[in-house]
Amino acid sequence: MKNFIFIFKSAIEDFSRNKLRTFLTSLGILIGIFAVVVLMALGLGLKKYISDQFETMGKNSLFLVPGRVLSGGSFTGSVSSVSGRFDDRDLQTLKKINNIIGVAPLAFKSTKIKGLLKEDYGDIMFSSETFADIMGLEIDTGRFFDKSDVSKKTKVIVIGSKIATDYYGSIEEAIGKKITIDNVKFTIIGVTKSKGGGGMGGFDYDKYLFAPYTTGFIFNPDKRFFRLSVKVKNENYISQVKEDIKKEFLKRYKDEEFSIVEPTELMSAITSIFSVLNLILVAIAAISLLVGGIGIMNIMYVTVSDRIKEIGIRRALGARKSDISYQFLAESVLLSSIGGLLGLGFAYLGVLLAESFFPAYIDLLTVIIALGVSSAIGITFGVFPARKAANLEPVEVIRYE
Repeated sequence: MKNFIFIFKSAIEDFSRNKLRTFLTSLGILIGIFAVVVLMALGLGLKKYISDQFETMGKNSLFLVPGRVLSGGSFTGSVSSVSGRFDDRDLQTLKKINNIIGVAPLAFKSTKIKGLLKEDYGDIMFSSETFADIMGLEIDTGRFFDKSDVSKKTKVIVIGSKIATDYYGSIEEAIGKKITIDNVKFTIIGVTKSKGGGGMGGFDYDKYLFAPYTTGFIFNPDKRFFRLSVKVKNENYISQVKEDIKKEFLKRYKDEEFSIVEPTELMSAITSIFSVLNLILVAIAAISLLVGGIGIMNIMYVTVSDRIKEIGIRRALGARKSDISYQFLAESVLLSSIGGLLGLGFAYLGVLLAESFFPAYIDLLTVIIALGVSSAIGITFGVFPARKAANLEPVEVIRYE
């Protein structure tokens, strides 16, 4: 134990005499560890962000979209070539299926919106009263439209928090005000809570407006829907309801013309894509670790040459080959560990800055991997120089000039 302490103390003393060389040698490892840790932190943050978005949705929900979207747990990108949209007949079919307690059709309208302070183009989602529950939308002020509003085709609207502040100055000021959509006036009855700039499917709900789909028939006379969402009585009925929906829709569509998707399936497919992408990026960043390791090996070879006489004297005084080998191996490990710790420190600062606009974070496993990899690089690339130093003959190296 004392021998190891002496070896590491000796290595530290040597580094303190060559601070600039020590830092420059560790720089490759520093950059590599920084890049790998930051990318891993971003990957973890992205996974958590996606998970949080799906957790706000009801577990007992299903989505019907045109075309074959998922196959074997991955996206296919196939879109229906027939109509690409559902209609009111499909909506009524869903309402008749057992154990479905709510159906939320979805239609879009992009048009000019005029408020108190602003006039600009925006997007409106037309759906049913079930939409807020299925998509995890919460109301900040006011209320969401209800079943009565849908059945009576009431010209009421719920707006995102960003729309409220941009068009009316504040959330409170927006309630009860009129907003004009394509020359049709709607009364604002509610403002949604901010979802932090994103929602399931890539929608930024803070910038959207929501109105009853029946009222939306003013702009959608064909009664076509981009998507149909259903709320099932409870999770135990999910499989049965999927089968019942498929059976009914196959009477009208071919199998490849529609998909019935669970939120968990979407989450699994999305996270698998991002996991592969993140793995590729981490692998690319790891190249700098390889370069850093080669740099350490080169500098250790130079160090062996610079300290040949010292090695000869130590061997002549009784130092074993293993002592010399451990000395240079310890220096190599310390060099890479210094780079690893500095890289981890800079990565932590980078992640702290990123947290203000993205939910990145570093977990314990990432820290262990970072320090473990940097130490492993020191051992791997330090073995050859250490071996060379240990195998030098005492008599020859003492006479070396």
